[in-house]
Amino acid sequence: MKRRALLQAAAALAATPFLARAATAQQVVVVGGGWGGLAAARALRELAPQLEVTLLERNSEFRSQPLSNRWLAGLAPEALLRHDYRQAAQRWGYRFVATEVLEIDRAARKIATSAGRFGYDWLILAPGIREDFSPWYGVDREAAAFTRRRFASAFAAAGEQVALKARLENFKGGDLVMTIPPMPYRCPPAPYERAGLIAWWMKRRGIKGRLLVLDPNQPALGFDRIYRDSFRDQITYLPQARIRSIDPYRQQLITEFETIDFAEAILAPPQQAADLAWQAGLVAGAGDGKPSAWAVHDPVTLQAAGDERVFLAGDVLDRSSPLFGFYPKTGELAARLGRIAATQVAARAAGGTAERQLPQSTCYVIARPEPLETMRLETTFRWRGDGLIQQTVRQSYNPQAADEDIDWARRMFAELGFAPGA
Repeated sequence: MKRRALLQAAAALAATPFLARAATAQQVVVVGGGWGGLAAARALRELAPQLEVTLLERNSEFRSQPLSNRWLAGLAPEALLRHDYRQAAQRWGYRFVATEVLEIDRAARKIATSAGRFGYDWLILAPGIREDFSPWYGVDREAAAFTRRRFASAFAAAGEQVALKARLENFKGGDLVMTIPPMPYRCPPAPYERAGLIAWWMKRRGIKGRLLVLDPNQPALGFDRIYRDSFRDQITYLPQARIRSIDPYRQQLITEFETIDFAEAILAPPQQAADLAWQAGLVAGAGDGKPSAWAVHDPVTLQAAGDERVFLAGDVLDRSSPLFGFYPKTGELAARLGRIAATQVAARAAGGTAERQLPQSTCYVIARPEPLETMRLETTFRWRGDGLIQQTVRQSYNPQAADEDIDWARRMFAELGFAPGA
């Protein structure tokens, strides 16, 4: 069926009342309204208009992580980040339910939520990530909860962006500590971009203080150079800095080499698959017997290990290839994975087999805001002769940027199902 005919069929089906279709249609439930879940829901309506698609998401509004660093520094309007889930659902003919998912029963194919129970024939799980504070606090849940309230990273939950901006607006000076998680984590270049934009913001406002960036990973050489060239008085960058302990109440942090007292902090601990992946039993053991912390999947089909009715998309994924490990956990790549998962479900629901596909990712990162200079990171993948997935990363630098990152975001938002130009 050609694309135009698919779209016409989807529009006709969308006009049919839900209850009239639900009795006979196969049910596809998409859990998680991030980039992966939104892309999957829209793709299913295009590829398989005969299926009944329901998107479950606890937030009533989509808020983008990409462009959020720009917004924090006052370089993008908030309207660019915020979008209406119901608008996308109505436009593409799937059902959106704002609800908290409490439990997934894969044996019964049932999902318990705060709005009731949902059955499914097929499930696409795209719940994203959670932050793991146990390396800092062990089993002290109160310290973890206090850190989320007072020093949230704003990388795990998009709603934390507003609180972080308010904290920055109230920052009067002193030491501002920012931690970067160990790899893998969501959007690898984002913390470095954020550090540069916060330093620029501090410099413009004449704030007397410094941003201490504690990075447990190998040095980010490109950003290290930018920090030294443009923000020598604002940023102290400490690569391979491992945190031994944090006292969030006393606002004190201890590394292997020093004790740091801070006036303000953006504390990002290690990341792992979201709670639902653990509850559903999709996080398998690693080679040493410990959990891998991410959801195991078939790298070709994105099918969850041992369950032909469940597919995974987005940041929740475990390693996809022994050649490079994890797919980069970026917005565009999550969207591409969501569409691949939808393609698999559409084919199997029709009794067929989908052609194998691979994702791709483009990231725009602001290197310097005045004058605007950006870096573009393109990540592509191919099948090697032995069937393994191989990764290629290309980086380019644009010293005369013209808001290409905003243009890219608008295209992606339209692809996720929001109105063009939103």
